[in-house]
Amino acid sequence: MATDKVFNIVGVSKLNGEYKVRFATDIMRIKVLAKHGHEDIRLAELDTAVSKYEAVEQLKALDEFQDVAAQAAIAEYLEEKAPKTPKVKAVKAPKAVTAKAPAKTKAAKPAKVDTSAMEDAPF
Repeated sequence: MATDKVFNIVGVSKLNGEYKVRFATDIMRIKVLAKHGHEDIRLAELDTAVSKYEAVEQLKALDEFQDVAAQAAIAEYLEEKAPKTPKVKAVKAPKAVTAKAPAKTKAAKPAKVDTSAMEDAPF
């Protein structure tokens, strides 16, 4: 996750006909949600503060969130925020190499050197 924030209050609420998962650190969050027009606000207090993803996993098992609307919102959140698995690149297997007989090479001929200018050399 991008952050390491933890929450001990988690639940769902309906805003503009759509249910979404909500997080808080204080149960007074209900007042703020109601003030902003949320309906069917259901929050649960967890035993310990956990990350958002862990909180939603715990919320999924609670009895008061077993209705279709809550479970759909929970499933959508879990699907979107599921931890990404790193992509593994496929490694190509090395190709089998057949042994070849060494190619015949001709011996290099020594280069001819023009010695006509060297005849007058002092040695």
